[in-house]
Amino acid sequence: MRVRILVSFKDSVLDPQGQTVKNALHTMGYDAVKDVRQGKVFEIDLAGATKKEAERLVPEIARRVLANPIIEKFEWDFLKGE
Repeated sequence: MRVRILVSFKDSVLDPQGQTVKNALHTMGYDAVKDVRQGKVFEIDLAGATKKEAERLVPEIARRVLANPIIEKFEWDFLKGE
């Protein structure tokens, strides 16, 4: 069973890399870009895990290892066809 976890800054946290990308896009003429937020994507294979086990393990892994809960949030989902 494979899952994808997206970790990004909380909305209340300044994202300097996203701001830099937004500024570069505006310089290139992409004025319609209102905001850019950057993040990290993790794909994890949970060998032999049931859906119920994955629903317990994934948030725990994200909170304890992948995300800094003070400044980051995460969302996750099962990968299709897995």
